[in-house]
Amino acid sequence: MARLLVIHQDIDARASLIHRLTDAGHTVRSVPRVREALDELVSNPPDVVVIGFDATDEESVEALEAVRRVTSAAVLAVTGRGDEAGATRLLRGGADSVLPRPWAAPLLLARVRALLRRTRTVPAPDAVVVGGLRVEPRRRVAVVDGRPLCLTPREFELLLYLARRPRQVVARRTILAEVWESAYVDPQTVDVHLSCLRRKLGESASRPRYLWTVRGVGVRLEPPEDDALALGTS
Repeated sequence: MARLLVIHQDIDARASLIHRLTDAGHTVRSVPRVREALDELVSNPPDVVVIGFDATDEESVEALEAVRRVTSAAVLAVTGRGDEAGATRLLRGGADSVLPRPWAAPLLLARVRALLRRTRTVPAPDAVVVGGLRVEPRRRVAVVDGRPLCLTPREFELLLYLARRPRQVVARRTILAEVWESAYVDPQTVDVHLSCLRRKLGESASRPRYLWTVRGVGVRLEPPEDDALALGTS
């Protein structure tokens, strides 16, 4: 059983989500709008936030970013449409998973369970250090050059996964299977999260420090000093 917060302005949609989630044994609180949710997120932190809106609405992305600023809980976005552009905007805004309508109850519950597994799994005790990057799985803390990183749960899992495999090129489909636990998610989802990680690490795809794209293959993470050596000998 987990603590969930449902945010949805539509009364019927909110009631349906609450019904399905409580039937699965979860404790569910709900609010109609994000502005009411912000205080709730601080006073009663949930394990998962389920937020419903139209994926094509830019105001929805702003609302999602507001939620992300006050909570590190996993966020499942239930969208009004299934278009890739709208889903990509929500992932960029901080959603950990996107579920388009019409949704089936088994898929909704499976997405919630997957988010809970990632946030509740007991990790290895040792910190992972790659150059100036330090990732502490037990405390779920990541620091680069002494600067704490504000990561979503999915971003943290992706960074940890790559940091545990330094200098190893990992294919996107492997990342989807291991981090997203699904082979049916759009591979662009990985690129969206990598882009967010690069921005938070203080780098870009054109000027990488830790995250290097290997065209047509995947991505690798390695310390900056190794990058300089590789560039000097290539």
